[in-house]
Amino acid sequence: MKKTLDIFQRISEALLEDEIKHPVSKHIPSSKLYETLDLSLKQDPLDEDEFEQVIKELVLATTRTGTNGFFNQLFGGRNPNAILGELLSVMLNNSMATYKAAGPQIGVEKSILRKVGDMIGWDENADGTLAPGGSMTNYMSMVMARDVAAPLSKTEGLKQKLLVYTSKESHYSIPKNAAFCGIGRDNVRYVPTDDFGRLDAFQLEKMIEEDLKNGGIPTLVNLTAGTTVLAAFDPVRSVNAICKKHNIWLHIDGAYCGSVLFSRKYKHLIDGVELVDSFSVNGHKMLGTPLSCSIIVVKDKKHLHDSFSNEASYLYQTDHDAFNLGKTSLQCGRRNDALKLWTLWKSVGTSGLEKIVDHQFALADTARDYVRSHEDYTLYSFDDSVAVCFNYKNIPAQKICTALYEHSKLMVGYGQFKEDIFIRLVTINAQNEHQDIINFFKMLEAFVDEHAELFQADL
Repeated sequence: MKKTLDIFQRISEALLEDEIKHPVSKHIPSSKLYETLDLSLKQDPLDEDEFEQVIKELVLATTRTGTNGFFNQLFGGRNPNAILGELLSVMLNNSMATYKAAGPQIGVEKSILRKVGDMIGWDENADGTLAPGGSMTNYMSMVMARDVAAPLSKTEGLKQKLLVYTSKESHYSIPKNAAFCGIGRDNVRYVPTDDFGRLDAFQLEKMIEEDLKNGGIPTLVNLTAGTTVLAAFDPVRSVNAICKKHNIWLHIDGAYCGSVLFSRKYKHLIDGVELVDSFSVNGHKMLGTPLSCSIIVVKDKKHLHDSFSNEASYLYQTDHDAFNLGKTSLQCGRRNDALKLWTLWKSVGTSGLEKIVDHQFALADTARDYVRSHEDYTLYSFDDSVAVCFNYKNIPAQKICTALYEHSKLMVGYGQFKEDIFIRLVTINAQNEHQDIINFFKMLEAFVDEHAELFQADL
């Protein structure tokens, strides 16, 4: 193991050094991947030097998500104390299903879940778990909603037409999850949004009332705290009133921006969160832990037990159910995704997490100010958002994002809202400074000037 850790140290140092010179790794077209890197698996082992070299080449060629050149998706950066927790969880290799297998690490997870519940404003009846990604925390909310609306579905299967409501701007996991849990993709109702990308509560109620007239069973309303493209926040209080009126489970998918829970300045964006039935948040997005760290908490823990508990005498042999987390999670063998958030939280405190969240909004303000002050740009997004959506010189967003990627300059994606397609800059990397945001725009502008022939038809 000592020898292996030495290899890890050397390769990590080489990566960090190379990232300073090249924030974006050299682009390898997928058609040339297997001829560029040795990814083959052979009968005979490699010698130690060749083994290390092959791994080093692979690591140095891999997409770099921790640098100031990565703005492509809803994660990024590299927080040292969170990485410490991740590395230790790999070394310890506990399964989080039972106290016997994980010991004090169970307490680590429970402490995080209890604190998140307290911050929402819930009492001791609240609880939660971690799952492998925001898609799965959304899935868990849908399963619990299904089991409340149709309790016999767990044993007899679905016999009724259950309906799910979500905005047109919500995460793509919602229809997938409807298929997984037997509700069906065709029974997902897509609620229109306003001009800021927020779910329209008036339209939602109209749709629910129409479905009730037709014999459907409204089961779940999924709200989004940070839509994928615009990072918009759906209204909680008005939708909660509708859900309580019709006895519908209300979930907030806060995978992207639910971490505003930690910010006194921005928590108003999820005003009313204490009223919902379940809430999810990803530590690996706004809080900056390594992937993955996806949390779901519920107001009443009995729903976790009712939907996910299953007896297994070969597994649950010691300790109280409260410390055997397999009773309330999706999985049995489950890696420790809590420790990296705990080490981060311990090191900076709740006030430090607040600073991380606030800094990302401040970076977005810097980006919006730049776009607004330069006439070659068109802004499509709004304040109080960590997504800055814009176009430059009317060049199609797909074209400029692809060119930047293929020339290994910047990693940034594009999105669409209604008829508009634009570059989507996300300021999730809290290790970035304001100058890094300015440098992003300067690099984009210099790239367009240098490669004018690529965009000649658009300029």
